[in-house]
Amino acid sequence: MTGDLVVLSTCGSQEEADRLADLLVGQRLAACVTVVPGVQSVYRWKGAIERSREFLLIIKTSQKCFEQMSAELVRAHSYAVPEVVALSVVAGSAAYLEWMAESLENVT
Repeated sequence: MTGDLVVLSTCGSQEEADRLADLLVGQRLAACVTVVPGVQSVYRWKGAIERSREFLLIIKTSQKCFEQMSAELVRAHSYAVPEVVALSVVAGSAAYLEWMAESLENVT
């Protein structure tokens, strides 16, 4: 295990995706946020099956930053229950993982 994470989240508009990405990278809580437009989510909400066109956020961060990043994401998100699912990075290229660490420096 590397101590790095890939966190998945979704939102409902390009504007919100851009705002959340800028916020997380700007605060050094994410090294990178990749925004994937045009995903479709199917989920149960308040007893009904819903379908939504969404924007997928692929957030690259670290275990050290996760709690603060997650709290900031939830605080700034428009959804009542935003998706925040973290996946451990088992391995990666040394240069990329080093860049991530440098990008996340100075986080308390």
